[in-house]
Amino acid sequence: MKQSTMQWETLLSTKRFGMEAYHKKDTEDRSEFQRDYDRLIFSSPFRRLQNKTQVFPLPGSVFVHNRLTHSLEVACVGRSLGTNIAHQLSILHQKSSNFLPEIGSIVSAACLAHDLGNPPFGHSGEKAIASFFSEGNGSFIKERLENETEWNDLIFFEGNANSLRLLTHQFKGRRYGGFAMTYSTLASIVKYPYSSVECGKKGKFGFFESEKATYEQIAMELGIIKSPVSDKKYARHPLVYIVEAADDICYQIMDIEDAHKLKILSTEQTKELLLQFFDTERKKRIYETWKLVDDSNEQISYLRSSVIGKLVSECARVFVENEQQILSGQFSGSLIDHIEPVCKNAYENCSTIAVKKIYKSQEVLDIEVAGYKIIQTLLDEYIKASFQPNKSYSKLLLDRVPSQYDMYAPSTYEKIQAIVDFISGMTDIYALDLYRKITGMNLPSL
Repeated sequence: MKQSTMQWETLLSTKRFGMEAYHKKDTEDRSEFQRDYDRLIFSSPFRRLQNKTQVFPLPGSVFVHNRLTHSLEVACVGRSLGTNIAHQLSILHQKSSNFLPEIGSIVSAACLAHDLGNPPFGHSGEKAIASFFSEGNGSFIKERLENETEWNDLIFFEGNANSLRLLTHQFKGRRYGGFAMTYSTLASIVKYPYSSVECGKKGKFGFFESEKATYEQIAMELGIIKSPVSDKKYARHPLVYIVEAADDICYQIMDIEDAHKLKILSTEQTKELLLQFFDTERKKRIYETWKLVDDSNEQISYLRSSVIGKLVSECARVFVENEQQILSGQFSGSLIDHIEPVCKNAYENCSTIAVKKIYKSQEVLDIEVAGYKIIQTLLDEYIKASFQPNKSYSKLLLDRVPSQYDMYAPSTYEKIQAIVDFISGMTDIYALDLYRKITGMNLPSL
Protein backbone atom coordinates (compact mmCIF):
# COMPACT_ATOMS: atom_id res chain seq x y z
CA MET A 1 0.00 0.00 0.00
CA LYS A 2 1.32 3.44 -0.95
CA GLN A 3 2.45 5.50 2.04
CA SER A 4 0.37 8.68 2.28
CA THR A 5 2.40 10.69 4.76
CA MET A 6 5.94 10.95 6.12
CA GLN A 7 6.85 10.33 9.76
CA TRP A 8 9.32 12.28 11.88
CA GLU A 9 10.51 8.99 13.44
CA THR A 10 12.07 7.93 10.11
CA LEU A 11 12.74 11.36 8.55
CA LEU A 12 15.32 12.21 11.24
CA SER A 13 18.08 9.61 11.07
CA THR A 14 21.71 9.57 12.20
CA LYS A 15 22.64 6.88 9.67
CA ARG A 16 25.47 8.02 7.40
CA PHE A 17 25.55 7.56 3.65
CA GLY A 18 28.31 5.13 2.72
CA MET A 19 28.86 4.07 6.34
CA GLU A 20 25.67 2.11 6.94
CA ALA A 21 27.60 -0.93 8.18
CA TYR A 22 29.17 1.18 10.93
CA HIS A 23 25.94 2.81 12.13
CA LYS A 24 25.92 3.19 15.92
CA LYS A 25 24.42 5.37 18.61
CA ASP A 26 26.13 8.61 19.58
CA THR A 27 29.18 8.07 21.78
CA GLU A 28 30.37 11.68 21.72
CA ASP A 29 29.13 14.89 23.25
CA ARG A 30 28.52 16.12 19.70
CA SER A 31 25.44 14.76 17.98
CA GLU A 32 25.80 13.17 14.54
CA PHE A 33 24.22 16.26 12.99
CA GLN A 34 26.69 18.56 14.73
CA ARG A 35 29.44 16.34 13.30
CA ASP A 36 27.95 16.99 9.85
CA TYR A 37 28.26 20.72 10.47
CA ASP A 38 31.86 20.45 11.68
CA ARG A 39 32.84 18.16 8.80
CA LEU A 40 31.57 20.73 6.31
CA ILE A 41 33.24 23.69 8.04
CA PHE A 42 36.67 22.02 7.83
CA SER A 43 36.28 20.81 4.23
CA SER A 44 38.18 22.23 1.25
CA PRO A 45 35.05 22.78 -0.91
CA PHE A 46 33.54 24.89 1.87
CA ARG A 47 36.70 27.00 2.29
CA ARG A 48 36.73 27.65 -1.46
CA LEU A 49 33.37 29.40 -1.13
CA GLN A 50 35.25 32.39 0.31
CA ASN A 51 36.37 33.20 -3.23
CA LYS A 52 33.15 32.49 -5.08
CA THR A 53 30.83 35.32 -6.07
CA GLN A 54 27.46 35.60 -4.34
CA VAL A 55 26.07 38.61 -6.25
CA PHE A 56 28.61 41.42 -6.34
CA PRO A 57 32.12 41.01 -7.80
CA LEU A 58 35.10 40.14 -5.60
CA PRO A 59 37.27 41.61 -4.24
CA GLY A 60 36.37 45.28 -3.76
CA SER A 61 37.03 48.26 -1.54
CA VAL A 62 33.78 47.54 0.31
CA PHE A 63 33.34 44.04 1.74
CA VAL A 64 30.20 42.37 0.42
CA HIS A 65 28.94 38.83 0.69
CA ASN A 66 30.66 35.94 -0.99
CA ARG A 67 29.37 32.35 -1.07
CA LEU A 68 31.08 31.52 2.22
CA THR A 69 29.71 34.42 4.27
CA HIS A 70 26.30 33.86 2.70
CA SER A 71 26.36 30.17 3.63
CA LEU A 72 27.40 30.93 7.21
CA GLU A 73 24.61 33.47 7.60
CA VAL A 74 22.06 31.08 6.08
CA ALA A 75 23.23 28.44 8.57
CA CYS A 76 22.69 30.87 11.47
CA VAL A 77 19.20 31.79 10.31
CA GLY A 78 18.45 28.13 9.55
CA ARG A 79 19.48 27.09 13.05
CA SER A 80 17.23 29.75 14.61
CA LEU A 81 14.33 28.83 12.36
CA GLY A 82 14.82 25.08 12.90
CA THR A 83 15.15 25.46 16.67
CA ASN A 84 11.99 27.58 16.79
CA ILE A 85 10.05 24.98 14.81
CA ALA A 86 11.51 22.06 16.81
CA HIS A 87 10.38 23.68 20.06
CA GLN A 88 6.84 24.10 18.80
CA LEU A 89 6.70 20.58 17.34
CA SER A 90 8.05 19.04 20.55
CA ILE A 91 5.14 20.59 22.43
CA LEU A 92 2.67 19.27 19.84
CA HIS A 93 4.23 15.79 19.64
CA GLN A 94 5.23 14.72 23.13
CA LYS A 95 6.13 11.17 22.04
CA SER A 96 7.45 11.84 18.53
CA SER A 97 11.04 11.43 17.26
CA ASN A 98 13.84 11.73 19.79
CA PHE A 99 15.64 13.83 17.22
CA LEU A 100 13.08 16.65 16.99
CA PRO A 101 15.29 18.89 19.17
CA GLU A 102 18.07 18.34 16.60
CA ILE A 103 16.17 19.95 13.72
CA GLY A 104 18.13 23.18 14.18
CA SER A 105 21.44 21.28 13.91
CA ILE A 106 20.34 19.34 10.81
CA VAL A 107 19.10 22.49 9.08
CA SER A 108 22.23 24.50 9.89
CA ALA A 109 24.45 21.74 8.43
CA ALA A 110 22.28 21.54 5.32
CA CYS A 111 22.46 25.33 4.97
CA LEU A 112 26.26 25.17 5.00
CA ALA A 113 26.13 22.59 2.21
CA HIS A 114 23.39 24.02 0.02
CA ASP A 115 25.71 26.07 -2.23
CA LEU A 116 28.74 23.76 -2.35
CA GLY A 117 27.92 22.67 -5.90
CA ASN A 118 27.65 26.16 -7.34
CA PRO A 119 30.32 27.08 -9.90
CA PRO A 120 32.35 30.31 -9.82
CA PHE A 121 30.84 33.69 -10.80
CA GLY A 122 27.48 33.36 -9.08
CA HIS A 123 24.32 32.21 -10.82
CA SER A 124 25.80 33.21 -14.17
CA GLY A 125 28.20 30.29 -13.74
CA GLU A 126 25.28 27.85 -13.78
CA LYS A 127 23.85 29.53 -16.86
CA ALA A 128 27.23 29.50 -18.59
CA ILE A 129 27.63 25.74 -18.14
CA ALA A 130 24.07 25.00 -19.26
CA SER A 131 24.21 27.28 -22.30
CA PHE A 132 27.60 25.90 -23.37
CA PHE A 133 25.89 22.60 -24.10
CA SER A 134 22.48 23.87 -25.22
CA GLU A 135 23.77 26.66 -27.46
CA GLY A 136 27.33 25.76 -28.34
CA ASN A 137 28.53 22.17 -28.51
CA GLY A 138 25.24 20.33 -28.52
CA SER A 139 25.48 17.95 -31.47
CA PHE A 140 29.03 16.83 -30.73
CA ILE A 141 28.19 15.79 -27.17
CA LYS A 142 24.55 14.74 -27.52
CA GLU A 143 25.18 12.03 -30.09
CA ARG A 144 27.70 10.40 -27.74
CA LEU A 145 25.40 10.22 -24.70
CA GLU A 146 23.31 7.20 -23.82
CA ASN A 147 19.93 8.80 -23.04
CA GLU A 148 17.88 11.99 -22.79
CA THR A 149 18.42 12.34 -19.03
CA GLU A 150 22.20 12.59 -19.42
CA TRP A 151 21.71 15.33 -22.00
CA ASN A 152 19.21 17.22 -19.82
CA ASP A 153 21.68 17.06 -16.92
CA LEU A 154 24.02 19.17 -19.04
CA ILE A 155 21.69 21.64 -20.77
CA PHE A 156 19.86 22.34 -17.49
CA PHE A 157 22.94 22.20 -15.26
CA GLU A 158 21.79 22.84 -11.70
CA GLY A 159 23.98 23.80 -8.74
CA ASN A 160 21.58 22.11 -6.31
CA ALA A 161 22.01 18.75 -8.03
CA ASN A 162 25.75 19.35 -8.15
CA SER A 163 25.79 19.85 -4.36
CA LEU A 164 24.30 16.39 -3.82
CA ARG A 165 26.88 14.95 -6.21
CA LEU A 166 29.77 16.67 -4.46
CA LEU A 167 28.61 15.37 -1.07
CA THR A 168 27.94 11.75 -2.10
CA HIS A 169 30.05 10.89 -5.15
CA GLN A 170 33.12 8.70 -4.77
CA PHE A 171 35.72 10.77 -6.57
CA LYS A 172 38.80 8.93 -7.82
CA GLY A 173 41.02 7.93 -4.91
CA ARG A 174 38.46 9.08 -2.32
CA ARG A 175 36.28 7.04 0.03
CA TYR A 176 32.90 5.60 -0.82
CA GLY A 177 30.05 7.83 0.34
CA GLY A 178 31.78 11.14 -0.34
CA PHE A 179 31.43 13.29 2.77
CA ALA A 180 29.58 10.43 4.51
CA MET A 181 26.89 12.83 5.74
CA THR A 182 23.77 11.73 7.60
CA TYR A 183 20.85 10.79 5.39
CA SER A 184 18.74 13.57 6.92
CA THR A 185 21.25 16.31 6.18
CA LEU A 186 21.61 15.12 2.58
CA ALA A 187 17.85 15.00 2.03
CA SER A 188 17.48 18.50 3.45
CA ILE A 189 19.42 20.14 0.61
CA VAL A 190 17.43 18.61 -2.26
CA LYS A 191 14.95 21.36 -3.17
CA TYR A 192 13.75 19.67 -6.34
CA PRO A 193 13.52 15.91 -5.62
CA TYR A 194 13.32 14.67 -9.19
CA SER A 195 15.58 14.20 -12.21
CA SER A 196 16.33 16.60 -15.07
CA VAL A 197 13.85 14.80 -17.34
CA GLU A 198 11.05 15.91 -15.02
CA CYS A 199 12.22 19.52 -14.55
CA GLY A 200 10.29 21.14 -17.39
CA LYS A 201 11.21 24.52 -18.86
CA LYS A 202 12.39 25.97 -15.54
CA GLY A 203 15.37 23.61 -15.55
CA LYS A 204 15.36 23.04 -11.79
CA PHE A 205 16.04 19.53 -10.53
CA GLY A 206 17.65 17.85 -7.53
CA PHE A 207 19.92 15.07 -8.76
CA PHE A 208 21.81 14.06 -11.87
CA GLU A 209 21.29 10.67 -13.53
CA SER A 210 24.53 9.58 -11.84
CA GLU A 211 23.04 10.26 -8.38
CA LYS A 212 19.52 8.99 -9.07
CA ALA A 213 20.09 5.70 -7.24
CA THR A 214 21.71 7.64 -4.38
CA TYR A 215 18.65 9.80 -3.87
CA GLU A 216 16.31 6.83 -4.17
CA GLN A 217 18.32 5.12 -1.41
CA ILE A 218 18.05 8.25 0.77
CA ALA A 219 14.31 8.49 0.14
CA MET A 220 13.73 4.84 0.98
CA GLU A 221 15.79 5.04 4.18
CA LEU A 222 13.96 8.15 5.44
CA GLY A 223 10.47 7.24 4.24
CA ILE A 224 10.19 10.14 1.81
CA ILE A 225 7.00 9.59 -0.16
CA LYS A 226 6.34 10.10 -3.85
CA SER A 227 4.73 13.39 -4.85
CA PRO A 228 0.91 13.29 -4.84
CA VAL A 229 0.93 14.86 -8.32
CA SER A 230 3.51 12.59 -10.00
CA ASP A 231 4.95 9.14 -9.35
CA LYS A 232 8.11 10.31 -11.12
CA LYS A 233 8.82 12.90 -8.44
CA TYR A 234 9.31 12.73 -4.70
CA ALA A 235 7.77 14.99 -2.09
CA ARG A 236 10.29 17.25 -0.42
CA HIS A 237 11.86 16.22 2.86
CA PRO A 238 10.13 18.63 5.31
CA LEU A 239 13.40 20.25 6.39
CA VAL A 240 14.01 21.38 2.80
CA TYR A 241 11.35 24.04 3.39
CA ILE A 242 13.31 25.38 6.35
CA VAL A 243 16.64 25.44 4.47
CA GLU A 244 14.93 27.16 1.55
CA ALA A 245 13.34 29.76 3.83
CA ALA A 246 16.67 30.54 5.52
CA ASP A 247 18.26 31.00 2.09
CA ASP A 248 15.36 33.15 0.84
CA ILE A 249 15.56 35.37 3.92
CA CYS A 250 19.31 35.86 3.75
CA TYR A 251 19.90 36.46 0.07
CA GLN A 252 17.03 38.90 -0.26
CA ILE A 253 17.69 40.96 2.86
CA MET A 254 21.50 40.79 2.77
CA ASP A 255 21.57 41.80 -0.91
CA ILE A 256 19.66 44.93 0.06
CA GLU A 257 22.21 45.70 2.79
CA ASP A 258 25.13 45.09 0.39
CA ALA A 259 23.50 47.41 -2.16
CA HIS A 260 23.34 50.09 0.54
CA LYS A 261 27.03 49.65 1.35
CA LEU A 262 27.89 49.97 -2.34
CA LYS A 263 25.66 53.06 -2.59
CA ILE A 264 23.42 51.44 -5.18
CA LEU A 265 20.58 52.17 -2.76
CA SER A 266 20.54 55.29 -0.59
CA THR A 267 20.09 55.12 3.17
CA GLU A 268 16.56 56.48 2.88
CA GLN A 269 15.62 54.01 0.14
CA THR A 270 16.97 51.13 2.22
CA LYS A 271 15.17 52.22 5.37
CA GLU A 272 11.93 52.67 3.48
CA LEU A 273 12.19 49.17 2.01
CA LEU A 274 12.93 47.43 5.30
CA LEU A 275 10.51 49.39 7.46
CA GLN A 276 7.65 48.07 5.32
CA PHE A 277 7.89 44.76 7.17
CA PHE A 278 6.56 46.29 10.41
CA ASP A 279 3.39 47.72 11.82
CA THR A 280 3.21 51.21 13.31
CA GLU A 281 3.95 50.10 16.88
CA ARG A 282 7.10 48.21 15.92
CA LYS A 283 8.30 51.09 13.76
CA LYS A 284 8.07 53.38 16.82
CA ARG A 285 10.37 51.03 18.76
CA ILE A 286 12.82 50.98 15.87
CA TYR A 287 12.88 54.80 15.76
CA GLU A 288 13.55 54.84 19.50
CA THR A 289 16.53 52.52 19.05
CA TRP A 290 17.87 54.67 16.23
CA LYS A 291 18.03 57.59 18.65
CA LEU A 292 20.82 55.72 20.46
CA VAL A 293 23.03 55.53 17.34
CA ASP A 294 23.40 57.99 14.51
CA ASP A 295 25.66 55.90 12.25
CA SER A 296 23.60 55.02 9.15
CA ASN A 297 25.27 51.63 8.64
CA GLU A 298 24.51 50.65 12.23
CA GLN A 299 20.92 51.77 11.82
CA ILE A 300 20.56 49.66 8.68
CA SER A 301 22.21 46.67 10.42
CA TYR A 302 19.74 46.88 13.28
CA LEU A 303 16.83 47.19 10.87
CA ARG A 304 18.11 44.24 8.85
CA SER A 305 18.39 42.05 11.95
CA SER A 306 14.86 43.04 12.97
CA VAL A 307 13.52 42.06 9.56
CA ILE A 308 15.29 38.68 9.70
CA GLY A 309 13.84 38.04 13.17
CA LYS A 310 10.37 38.89 11.90
CA LEU A 311 10.69 36.59 8.90
CA VAL A 312 12.05 33.73 11.05
CA SER A 313 9.00 33.98 13.31
CA GLU A 314 6.62 34.12 10.37
CA CYS A 315 8.19 31.16 8.52
CA ALA A 316 8.18 29.08 11.72
CA ARG A 317 4.49 29.82 12.19
CA VAL A 318 3.70 28.81 8.60
CA PHE A 319 5.62 25.54 8.93
CA VAL A 320 3.96 24.47 12.17
CA GLU A 321 0.48 25.45 11.00
CA ASN A 322 0.96 23.45 7.79
CA GLU A 323 2.90 20.52 9.25
CA GLN A 324 0.45 17.85 8.10
CA GLN A 325 0.29 19.21 4.55
CA ILE A 326 4.10 19.26 4.44
CA LEU A 327 4.38 15.69 5.74
CA SER A 328 1.82 14.47 3.19
CA GLY A 329 3.50 16.31 0.29
CA GLN A 330 0.44 18.53 -0.19
CA PHE A 331 2.04 21.86 0.73
CA SER A 332 2.41 24.21 -2.23
CA GLY A 333 5.12 26.84 -2.71
CA SER A 334 7.69 28.00 -0.18
CA LEU A 335 7.21 29.10 3.43
CA ILE A 336 7.85 32.71 2.33
CA ASP A 337 4.87 32.45 -0.03
CA HIS A 338 2.55 31.96 2.95
CA ILE A 339 3.72 34.61 5.42
CA GLU A 340 1.24 37.28 6.55
CA PRO A 341 0.33 39.93 3.94
CA VAL A 342 2.28 42.90 5.32
CA CYS A 343 5.51 40.88 5.43
CA LYS A 344 4.87 39.26 2.07
CA ASN A 345 4.24 42.57 0.33
CA ALA A 346 7.41 44.02 1.83
CA TYR A 347 9.41 40.96 0.77
CA GLU A 348 8.06 41.20 -2.78
CA ASN A 349 8.93 44.92 -2.90
CA CYS A 350 12.50 44.05 -1.89
CA SER A 351 12.58 41.41 -4.63
CA THR A 352 11.34 43.88 -7.25
CA ILE A 353 13.94 46.47 -6.28
CA ALA A 354 16.68 43.82 -6.22
CA VAL A 355 15.90 42.74 -9.78
CA LYS A 356 15.63 46.31 -11.04
CA LYS A 357 18.52 48.01 -9.27
CA ILE A 358 20.85 45.28 -7.96
CA TYR A 359 20.90 42.23 -10.23
CA LYS A 360 20.96 44.45 -13.32
CA SER A 361 23.54 46.88 -11.98
CA GLN A 362 26.71 47.44 -14.00
CA GLU A 363 28.91 45.69 -11.43
CA VAL A 364 26.80 42.54 -11.44
CA LEU A 365 26.40 42.41 -15.23
CA ASP A 366 30.17 42.82 -15.69
CA ILE A 367 30.93 39.77 -13.55
CA GLU A 368 28.27 37.76 -15.40
CA VAL A 369 29.75 38.63 -18.79
CA ALA A 370 33.25 37.75 -17.64
CA GLY A 371 32.00 34.55 -15.99
CA TYR A 372 30.33 33.36 -19.17
CA LYS A 373 33.48 33.86 -21.24
CA ILE A 374 35.81 32.26 -18.72
CA ILE A 375 33.70 29.18 -17.96
CA GLN A 376 32.76 28.49 -21.55
CA THR A 377 36.39 28.81 -22.68
CA LEU A 378 37.54 26.39 -19.98
CA LEU A 379 34.78 23.91 -20.88
CA ASP A 380 35.66 24.09 -24.57
CA GLU A 381 39.38 23.57 -24.02
CA TYR A 382 39.04 20.70 -21.56
CA ILE A 383 36.36 18.87 -23.53
CA LYS A 384 38.54 19.00 -26.65
CA ALA A 385 41.52 17.80 -24.63
CA SER A 386 39.62 14.92 -23.02
CA PHE A 387 38.45 13.61 -26.40
CA GLN A 388 41.93 13.97 -27.93
CA PRO A 389 44.10 13.04 -24.92
CA ASN A 390 47.11 11.94 -26.95
CA LYS A 391 47.77 15.38 -28.44
CA SER A 392 50.65 17.28 -26.86
CA TYR A 393 48.59 20.32 -25.88
CA SER A 394 45.83 18.08 -24.49
CA LYS A 395 48.35 16.35 -22.24
CA LEU A 396 49.54 19.72 -20.91
CA LEU A 397 45.97 20.72 -20.03
CA LEU A 398 45.01 17.36 -18.52
CA ASP A 399 48.16 17.24 -16.41
CA ARG A 400 46.88 20.33 -14.57
CA VAL A 401 43.77 18.50 -13.38
CA PRO A 402 43.83 17.00 -9.85
CA SER A 403 43.78 13.20 -9.86
CA GLN A 404 40.36 12.97 -8.19
CA TYR A 405 38.72 14.02 -11.48
CA ASP A 406 38.69 11.11 -13.94
CA MET A 407 39.31 12.82 -17.25
CA TYR A 408 39.87 9.43 -18.88
CA ALA A 409 36.53 7.95 -17.82
CA PRO A 410 35.17 5.35 -20.29
CA SER A 411 31.79 6.96 -21.06
CA THR A 412 31.12 10.39 -22.52
CA TYR A 413 28.74 11.24 -19.67
CA GLU A 414 31.31 10.40 -16.99
CA LYS A 415 34.02 12.26 -18.86
CA ILE A 416 31.92 15.42 -19.21
CA GLN A 417 30.87 15.19 -15.57
CA ALA A 418 34.53 15.01 -14.49
CA ILE A 419 35.25 18.18 -16.47
CA VAL A 420 32.24 19.98 -15.01
CA ASP A 421 33.22 18.77 -11.52
CA PHE A 422 36.69 20.26 -12.00
CA ILE A 423 35.49 23.62 -13.35
CA SER A 424 32.51 24.06 -11.01
CA GLY A 425 34.79 23.47 -8.03
CA MET A 426 37.09 26.36 -8.98
CA THR A 427 37.16 29.69 -7.19
CA ASP A 428 36.63 32.84 -9.24
CA ILE A 429 40.33 33.70 -9.02
CA TYR A 430 41.55 30.23 -9.99
CA ALA A 431 39.19 30.10 -12.98
CA LEU A 432 40.33 33.56 -14.10
CA ASP A 433 43.99 32.67 -13.67
CA LEU A 434 43.63 29.42 -15.65
CA TYR A 435 41.68 31.24 -18.36
CA ARG A 436 44.45 33.80 -18.71
CA LYS A 437 47.11 31.12 -18.96
CA ILE A 438 45.16 29.13 -21.58
CA THR A 439 44.44 32.21 -23.70
CA GLY A 440 47.98 33.57 -23.35
CA MET A 441 46.83 36.70 -21.51
CA ASN A 442 48.97 35.99 -18.44
CA LEU A 443 52.16 34.37 -19.70
CA PRO A 444 54.98 33.80 -17.20
CA SER A 445 58.11 35.94 -17.55
CA LEU A 446 60.65 34.42 -19.94
